[in-house]
Amino acid sequence: MIIDTLASAEKYYGLHKNFKAAFEYINATDLETLATGKYDVTDGLIVIASEAEGKTADTATEKFECHNKNIDIQFCIRGNETIGWKPRTDCKSPKGEYSDEKDVLFFADKPDMYFALKDSQFVIFYPEDVHAPMIGEGLIKKLVFKVKI
Repeated sequence: MIIDTLASAEKYYGLHKNFKAAFEYINATDLETLATGKYDVTDGLIVIASEAEGKTADTATEKFECHNKNIDIQFCIRGNETIGWKPRTDCKSPKGEYSDEKDVLFFADKPDMYFALKDSQFVIFYPEDVHAPMIGEGLIKKLVFKVKI
């Protein structure tokens, strides 16, 4: 997992061929007027724009998730979001089977830690990062990039 600010994003371009395209998309888009929805950015990179009320930690951890085929870059546009995290190797209680179609596996485990994302901050989740986003109060507007591995 990586947590940083948009001002430092350039140093992560070399970690995956589509990271640069994701951060360039953020810089080239009017994020305040961007409608919620799913957008194709380039081959192997989509972005999901959402704006929703924050959830309680208990509600968010009901979907404590990780992915096998994608890296998530989650970028906070507006609001204060808290995210729960735990290494996948420490998760012992899967909830159901992995969904290949949705690229998601849920766990009944609880996060080891929580951290906050504020405006213009991002987190990068690799397949080994189990996460529970959208914890908070009030509206949270964010982008979730799905970076195909």
